[in-house]
Amino acid sequence: MSKRTGVAGAVWALLSVLAFLVDPILGACVLVFGAIGVVVVQLASTWDEHPDFEARELVRARKRKQKWDRDAGKREKDAARYAAHQARQAQKARSAPEPGVDERAS
Repeated sequence: MSKRTGVAGAVWALLSVLAFLVDPILGACVLVFGAIGVVVVQLASTWDEHPDFEARELVRARKRKQKWDRDAGKREKDAARYAAHQARQAQKARSAPEPGVDERAS
């Protein structure tokens, strides 16, 4: 916990006690909003320690590249299967009778 958070917590506790002595409803309000303020101060104190967007995106890009390289064989196999499927479909289309021609009539 940073020094700033400790000071904010002490001020919040002091103000909460004083507000409760004046009026319990006012004290509850100071208690709730003060707690939110202390949490915000704590989160703000560690804000710069986290990586920025570009650093996170660079890590994601490296992971995507590794996965892309790892799955290259799968993609080649999939492409070959698709090409074979297209060839079968083309062969089937060439050997199928023409639409609209009734073979029973001849």
